[in-house]
Amino acid sequence: MRRLALAFAFLTRLPMPPVTPRDGDFAAAVRLYPLVGAALGLLVAGAGWAGAQIDPWLGALAALVVWVWLTGALHLDGLGDLADGLGAAHGNRDRLLAVMADPHAGSFAVVAITLQLAAKLIALHLLLPHGWPAVLAIPAAARIGPLVWARLLPPLKAEGLGAAITGAVRARDLIGWGLLLAAACVAVPALLATPLLILGLAAWVRRRLGGMTGDVHGAGIELTETGLLLVAATLV
Repeated sequence: MRRLALAFAFLTRLPMPPVTPRDGDFAAAVRLYPLVGAALGLLVAGAGWAGAQIDPWLGALAALVVWVWLTGALHLDGLGDLADGLGAAHGNRDRLLAVMADPHAGSFAVVAITLQLAAKLIALHLLLPHGWPAVLAIPAAARIGPLVWARLLPPLKAEGLGAAITGAVRARDLIGWGLLLAAACVAVPALLATPLLILGLAAWVRRRLGGMTGDVHGAGIELTETGLLLVAATLV
């Protein structure tokens, strides 16, 4: 329960009881990220379904607002930082990391976040009210990504989330979540795209960046969520 509380406290704005972490707890909490995603999905889908009883656009907006608020725009921040870094680095990895560490948002970040929110809003509108099972499942599926990336990719920095979770994910964690994902695909076929998106992002990150940071994990979650939403929208 201590590690679960840490995972919720890090990934969401949901109130959690105060806990005193032990050595390794923060890193090990990554194993529970998909469970946090399931809770997020339940709340987001509930808000979307309720709003869609009045109008599908209202449902989509309600779901998106709840989604962003619950996560504190944490992953959107990572997406913006990554966009700024890629836009300004011109292939220089040191400059990329320096730009990503800058707390200010540049034009690349603004454009990336705007497009991301627009894509999610449109996909949610296409899905609601009848596609709410996909909305419920997608946040959990996307948060399998950090477990995979932590196993496949080295950290780019000596400190931060990317470095902290390196080595924390065990093979049995991936197998367990993979089996649950496979079972969920029976109800939500769009989830079959999850491995393709997660592994595709891993290959792209390895080629362009060479490794992971916390920002890249956040950006990966956002991009996986949107990719799955768009796949689900085409299947409704």
